[in-house]
Amino acid sequence: MSQDLTETISDGVAVLTLNRPERLNAISPEMSHALLEALPRLGADPQVRAIVLTGAGRAFCAGGDMKAMAGRTDRTFEDRMEMLRGVHRVPYLLASIPRVVIASINGVAVGAGMGLALACDFRVAARSARFVPGFAGVALSGDYGGSWTLSRLVGSARAKEIYMFNETLDAQAALADRLVTQVVDDEQLQQATQAMALKFAQGPTLTYGYMKRSLLAAETQGFAEVLDLEAMNVARTGMSEDHMEALRAFGEKRPPVFTGR
Repeated sequence: MSQDLTETISDGVAVLTLNRPERLNAISPEMSHALLEALPRLGADPQVRAIVLTGAGRAFCAGGDMKAMAGRTDRTFEDRMEMLRGVHRVPYLLASIPRVVIASINGVAVGAGMGLALACDFRVAARSARFVPGFAGVALSGDYGGSWTLSRLVGSARAKEIYMFNETLDAQAALADRLVTQVVDDEQLQQATQAMALKFAQGPTLTYGYMKRSLLAAETQGFAEVLDLEAMNVARTGMSEDHMEALRAFGEKRPPVFTGR
């Protein structure tokens, strides 16, 4: 694990913290590599039942490291494309690993940092949080999946406005646009995020993973293909211990106790 990303696990919740507070958690190669290692590992760990992504200090993530970018002007087009294809596995993993991932947005989320937040399943924002696409201001077209995730969250017309006008959205505006799930006072952010994470950690985590598969497929595949996938996923979750427990609990008129199996 790189020092640019810290990891803690408690009560079934893994917390990944982007840890370059002196650079507002701008993304470094070491941070990207650490995320690429941690996300599939945690997604496959039966002891981890939900994941939180947050930032150290006063920012969530300032996006790409502009100082580092200035020193990479000699890269070829092919080198740049291959590098981006590699790091773009990070937002895809956030969206596709079989665990609920919650972004706990403690400050500004800019550019690729906004992309990281939008790739998570849910977003809890502090009132001081700000969302800034940023790309138009530095003459870049946008990366980290933001054009895809933003369009699906707010619609293509609104996404075009946010990107091309380079709008800064405060937490309340982001909530109105459905970019975030919940807005809380800054001092309540950790508690609110933990409460949401524990809710999912105590739920049918195997089922959540299959739900993510179906919902992600629904964004790009046709109705017939998604129906086939739903049939497979419901058949699988219908054989799970959690489903059997839910049936028993229903008959016994008690809350179910899920184990993720």
